[in-house]
Amino acid sequence: MEETFLIASPSPHLRSKETIARIMWRVTLSLIPVIMYSAYHFGVKVLVPIVFAMASAMALEVVCLAARRKKIAIVFDGSAALTGLLLAFNVPPEIDLWILFIGVAVAVCIAKHLFGGIGYNLFNPAFIGRAFLLAAWPAEMTHWTLNGVSTATPLGILKEHGYSAVVEAFGSKTAMYWHMFIGDIPGCIGETSALLIIVAGGLLFYWKIINWQTPAAYLMSILLLSWMFGGNSGFMSGDPLFYALSGGLCLAVFVMANDMVTSPLTLKGKFVFGLGCGVLTFIIRKYSAYPEGVSYAVLLMNACTPLIDKYIVNRRYGTQKA
Repeated sequence: MEETFLIASPSPHLRSKETIARIMWRVTLSLIPVIMYSAYHFGVKVLVPIVFAMASAMALEVVCLAARRKKIAIVFDGSAALTGLLLAFNVPPEIDLWILFIGVAVAVCIAKHLFGGIGYNLFNPAFIGRAFLLAAWPAEMTHWTLNGVSTATPLGILKEHGYSAVVEAFGSKTAMYWHMFIGDIPGCIGETSALLIIVAGGLLFYWKIINWQTPAAYLMSILLLSWMFGGNSGFMSGDPLFYALSGGLCLAVFVMANDMVTSPLTLKGKFVFGLGCGVLTFIIRKYSAYPEGVSYAVLLMNACTPLIDKYIVNRRYGTQKA
């Protein structure tokens, strides 16, 4: 009998054209309409903190890579630039650049490289930067302007004066929903236009960069909870649409919470992750002194990701269900 040989090449046997750089730059590309609207809404000057944050993140990435004796070319994978962009999206348009730089340094040097660089960080770097800035400079991080006039965000008005005051500020519920949907409201640089963020999310779905589980679970949980317990007139008197369109929820649902490194690996795990984000966001918004809760909710669930990955695993091929 003729002797035959089975040649097995080393793994991986399944290959994909997707690379870190391709994914990161595509996410950045999807957010360009949001950047353009921010420049229109807040003025062209808002491009300064955006460009500054991205450039600073890349420069600090080079420093960290050199200190860790890694290839400097890694800086072009787009992860640092995206971190800078997302942090800029989560700060007020009038933020001082030196404060923003410190936030970028915390995000890149501590939240990312101190954990080992891309793929090893436990927490979303941009949200760590925002959380640090909010704790260190709360006044500067909650100072909102629109057309040169200091004003309050819809969530701020809700927390201080109640839901009726928010509706009164816009004139009617219909006007309130419309202005919040298109983004004609005060807020952070990149979180005001729900419409364009949803468009960005649609592109990420189309490119198969994100799955539906986390966004669906996040939205479902906060919509249900805000309707059932978010109102002041008893059970099921809340306004879920207001909760969905306000603050940084849309940005978190379609971008921030879907970070591949800091979210669970399995689809079931991603669904649980999204549920947790929604529940925590509602609890913080409703029962704390802080009107927004997105960043802290996502960071808390980032901490739960290893636990989710430990107990929610896919059944191995060829094995029977327990």
